[in-house]
Amino acid sequence: MNRCAVIMFVRLPRVPSTRCAKCLLILMLAFARPSPADERVWAPLAKDGLRDPSGPAVRILQQPADALLPLSPDNAGNQVRWVHALKEGQINPRASLRKPLVSEKYDKDVLLNLNGGMPVVRFPHSIHNEWLDCSNCHDHLFKKQRGASKISMFLILQGEQCGVCHGAVAFPLTECARCHSVKRADALAELEREEAAKAAAPTPAPPPAPTNERPSAPRKEGKGK
Repeated sequence: MNRCAVIMFVRLPRVPSTRCAKCLLILMLAFARPSPADERVWAPLAKDGLRDPSGPAVRILQQPADALLPLSPDNAGNQVRWVHALKEGQINPRASLRKPLVSEKYDKDVLLNLNGGMPVVRFPHSIHNEWLDCSNCHDHLFKKQRGASKISMFLILQGEQCGVCHGAVAFPLTECARCHSVKRADALAELEREEAAKAAAPTPAPPPAPTNERPSAPRKEGKGK
C-alpha cells in the first residue's frame, strides 16, 4: 500500500467541513510529498545525453551526485538551493579563474512588474552580486536605469534576459512564486516610503561655480638701490 492510500484510513475528529478539508490537505502533503533530500537523483555523466559515453570526460569529471548531494536540497531544477548553500558556507565560488577580481558591490532590491497581472517581482541585487559581476548583466542584458529595459516573459522563456541563467544553472522558470513574491499593495507602499525618504533627505550643497578670474601672481619685492 502506498503512502497516499494510507491517509484514506485516518480517522478525523468531528469538525466543520472546511476545517476537515484543511486537515485532509495537510495530511496529503505530509505523506505524499517526500523530502527533497531523500530521493534526489542525478543522471551519471555517461547517461546525461550531453557527453560521449566513450569519451575521456566521463572518466575524469566528478559525477553530479558526488558533487551535489552534500549541498542544500531543492525540489526543482538541478535540485540544489544554491543561495542557501552559499550562505551556509558549503560552496565558495571563485571570482575569477585566472586572477583576483574585485567586483562592484550593490545590494539594493529592485521591484519589477509593477503593472502586470502577477505579483510584483523583487530582484535582490545582493544575492546575484555574490555570483556575478555587474558586467555580466549590464548593459547587454539590462540597462542600469530603472524602466530602460522592457522585461518580457516571452524573451525569458526563449533563454534571454533572466532566462540566460534561470532554467540553465539557476532554479527553473516553473518556480513562479520565487520571483513573483510581493503583493502589489505592499510593493507600492514600499515605493512610496522610498520616495518620501528621498524627499526628506537634505539636499547636498552645490559645488562652487567656477570663475573666470585668474589668480594674481604674487608680487616680488625688488631690491632697493
